[in-house]
Amino acid sequence: MSISPTSDLNLNLNLTALCRGGRLKDALHILLTTHNPPVSSSTYFQLLQTCISKKTLSQGNQIHSHINQRGFKFAKHKLLQNTLIRMYDKCGCLMDARQVFNQMTHRDIVSWTVIIAAYTRQGCPHEALTLFYQMQRTGIHPDGFAFASILPACAKIRALEDGINIHKSIIESGFLSDYVVASALVDMYVKCGSIQKARDLFDKMSERDVVSWTGMIAGYAQNGFVEIALETYKQMQLAGVKPDSTTFASILPACAKMGALEQGVDMHQSIMESGFLSNLVVANALVDMYAKCGSIHKAREVFDEMPRKDVFSWTAMIAGYAQNSFCKDALQLFEVMKLSGTYPDRVSLVCVLLACSHAGLVNEGCKYFSGMSDSFCITPTIDHYVCMVDLLGRAGYLEETLNFIIKMPIKPVVVVWRCLLGACKAHKNIGLGIFMATLLFELDPQNAATYVLLSNIYAEVGRWGEVQMVRKLMKDGGIKKIPGCSWIEDNKMVHAFSVGDRSHPQTQAIYAKLEKLSWEMKAAGYFPDSEHVLSDVEEEEKKYFLCYHSEMLATAFGLLNTPSGTTIRVVKNLRVCIDCHTATKFISKIVARQIVVRDATRFHHFKQGQCSCGDYW
Repeated sequence: MSISPTSDLNLNLNLTALCRGGRLKDALHILLTTHNPPVSSSTYFQLLQTCISKKTLSQGNQIHSHINQRGFKFAKHKLLQNTLIRMYDKCGCLMDARQVFNQMTHRDIVSWTVIIAAYTRQGCPHEALTLFYQMQRTGIHPDGFAFASILPACAKIRALEDGINIHKSIIESGFLSDYVVASALVDMYVKCGSIQKARDLFDKMSERDVVSWTGMIAGYAQNGFVEIALETYKQMQLAGVKPDSTTFASILPACAKMGALEQGVDMHQSIMESGFLSNLVVANALVDMYAKCGSIHKAREVFDEMPRKDVFSWTAMIAGYAQNSFCKDALQLFEVMKLSGTYPDRVSLVCVLLACSHAGLVNEGCKYFSGMSDSFCITPTIDHYVCMVDLLGRAGYLEETLNFIIKMPIKPVVVVWRCLLGACKAHKNIGLGIFMATLLFELDPQNAATYVLLSNIYAEVGRWGEVQMVRKLMKDGGIKKIPGCSWIEDNKMVHAFSVGDRSHPQTQAIYAKLEKLSWEMKAAGYFPDSEHVLSDVEEEEKKYFLCYHSEMLATAFGLLNTPSGTTIRVVKNLRVCIDCHTATKFISKIVARQIVVRDATRFHHFKQGQCSCGDYW
């Protein structure tokens, strides 16, 4: 295209046409080679807008220099100055954006909003808040765009008090009915952990799109309200709002947390129908969901079909193998990951060490740990040290574990000492166990786990007087254990059970089933371990028989309500007790069903009287 700028109008029209056609380079060539070009402010604006859309900093700098060189009114033109701030922000040059802002002699609400948004976007929320308050002090009142720009800054640093004050200003200014502002408010309250306040606002919104629904779902999921997250997802579907990739990436972890495999499978189908399976974040969340629901083969199937994998993909699959007790598969996949050219990160190594710990692979774990710095340039963090303490402690190397902790270059956190205390319980080392418990009482006096572990150590060696003493200390201190609870999904509904639970509509049938199973297990050679009624780490109330533990109730419910031959999947919030572990092995053989139990630390796949953990847990 040959251009001959014969008039002011033609020059400006041609430059604008080139910009709109994506030919910014050609437009710049004409601009820079034309002597004293009569360029209008609107043409400069179009040139800068093209730089913003293409994020071309070098060309944006050339245009900025051209404006300054001309030395006339455009240098102080608010629209151009505001656009320059946006251009530098989009190109990641916050300091240049601030320089333009500082040089402005007259700033309007747009100028302030653009620079505030820039600081928020560039990860400087504190500075954004400072500018917001500075703007108000100059007498400029924020509009809807300003409010929508500052609320994400409050969300990033969980500045709830600032957010509440801004919320009051929004109401006073009449912008609460603005959909964008209302959505930003909901997001702020969600990310500050004020979920109920977020939901109250959300319910009052006259318009709710996929972004606002997804924000609410993610808020519930990330703050531990996974059941409500799943229910909100259903409400979104009933409202006719189609989920997007972010929605799926937010709701799949909720399925994983609850072990809601049926709902996860439905979402997988929706993901395929919506064309989001090629989205890397969604695919990673899908692998993680299947792995955490105990469907490790399905997780691997999704993993193998992924056209592109990043470090999160590999790590999710390795973690899935480790958590499901397929530890050698985890280590083999880690070696394949290295050969693929994907460089492991800190989390990858945590998963590898976890696999070694779950399988008792002490030599392999020590090798990976000692080679982290040289092989992967990764300095061990506290998470890696916790894994090593767990690995050595589980294997019975208690003195070596204590020496390892003492020599750690990082100050041991409470969980490090508690891992060693758990190992003392497992290996009945009462002397070291008492020492560890005494230390933990000082470091974390209100944590019930320490008291329960010490009580169990005494019970393991029959020192019942000390058991009662520890329990009295708990009672006098008002310290209570987390109650055991188990979940099972049936027909896309999640059913929850607690120890001795009689609130379920099928209670009579569930207890009758357990009674029948008890007789069948005894006939097959099973006898309850009466010691562990009193002594297991996650013991539930003594007045109930072991068969009435929450996971036993959930298992009985599954046997009553699922077709013969199908897998039963149970999720428990605590570590499964030794007796329930033994009982479930017997049940799996008696009913010829696979039973998958996910407890607080790992998965147990029971089949034909055996467990995938090999009784090493």
